[in-house]
Amino acid sequence: MIYITRRERFSAAHKLYRDDWSLEENEATFGKCSNPNWHGHNYELFVTIKGEIDPTTGFVMDLRILKTIILQHVVEKLDHRNVNLDVDFMRGKMASTEVLAVEIFNQLKSPIEAAGAQLHSIKLQETENNSVEYFGN
Repeated sequence: MIYITRRERFSAAHKLYRDDWSLEENEATFGKCSNPNWHGHNYELFVTIKGEIDPTTGFVMDLRILKTIILQHVVEKLDHRNVNLDVDFMRGKMASTEVLAVEIFNQLKSPIEAAGAQLHSIKLQETENNSVEYFGN
């Protein structure tokens, strides 16, 4: 078993809030991230796949195919978008980095498996100091 990681980047806006809470409750819990006028991040997404090396190609998976899957299923949906309002797979969900990482994993799992590899993990870096890793259920 060998692991390989592909990095992609995207920029997106979001806010952390609950409609059923007051502005004061949201601010007390989420701080600046509850700004009613949103805020944004330049995210770095690390997608790690695993599998056996194909003896013919020397690849676990052709990285051009992995890039296409990530761009099509994640980056094109998130880049320069509002996570809370524009992203189909985030509708009705809290737009935290934790939830976003889980949902990105869910978007990529099937297409990566269909291409012959296994999705090992997602690492989503929101700032230089904050990142989340998710390894599936």
